[in-house]
Amino acid sequence: MAEAAFWGLVTAGSLWVGAAVVFAARPRERWIGLALAFGAGALIAAVAYELVLEAYATDVAEATLGFALGALTFYVGDWVINRRGGGGRKSMSGEHQLAGSANAIVLGTVLDGIPESFVLGASLVQDGVVPVAVVVGVFVSNVPEALSGTTGLLQAGWSRRGVSAMWTMVVVGSVSAAIAGWLVVDAMPGRGGAFALAFAGGAVLVMLTDTLIPDALKLSGREAGLLTALGFAVGFALS
Repeated sequence: MAEAAFWGLVTAGSLWVGAAVVFAARPRERWIGLALAFGAGALIAAVAYELVLEAYATDVAEATLGFALGALTFYVGDWVINRRGGGGRKSMSGEHQLAGSANAIVLGTVLDGIPESFVLGASLVQDGVVPVAVVVGVFVSNVPEALSGTTGLLQAGWSRRGVSAMWTMVVVGSVSAAIAGWLVVDAMPGRGGAFALAFAGGAVLVMLTDTLIPDALKLSGREAGLLTALGFAVGFALS
């Protein structure tokens, strides 16, 4: 369990790195978008080859149910938070954050980090090691997410202290999710583990489609597709 918490902290800790970069200087939107695209591609590969494929090899029925419920659960949670003012929480313009609810923005940002962190803890129990592709994908994608979100929040009038506190809450939530993944799969070995891995995979895939990939395309243009493909190739090689 301690190892799950450690990897949750390592991957989510890159959010602090992204925020610190914005506090020191404002990076170009294009580079942020390209980094988002690369991280999304790596995470897609991790979902396909580290989570879903392994879950289906263990139990097809449990994996199918878990994948569907994971996707639906994240979709509903994201929809509720967006309705409460958390939509566009990582926009660089600051317009969405200015119009949204602070609580919804924080909750939505925490929600985005839960599935990928859950995977880390679940995989530790299921395989005995953390999936390298997931670690790389999450770490890389978190930096530009924090760059984009921090820029928008500052432009919306948030203080540096407030932004730092929000990212700290996200890190705590991510570490908690990694521990939860470890506990759930430890209590549900075999078929239950297949359900948990597929559940997390479905949630991550919806998160990528709803947040990372659209932001990457908006910030960097058509080249986002090339970087997504490159990230997928790297993630596949690491799987």
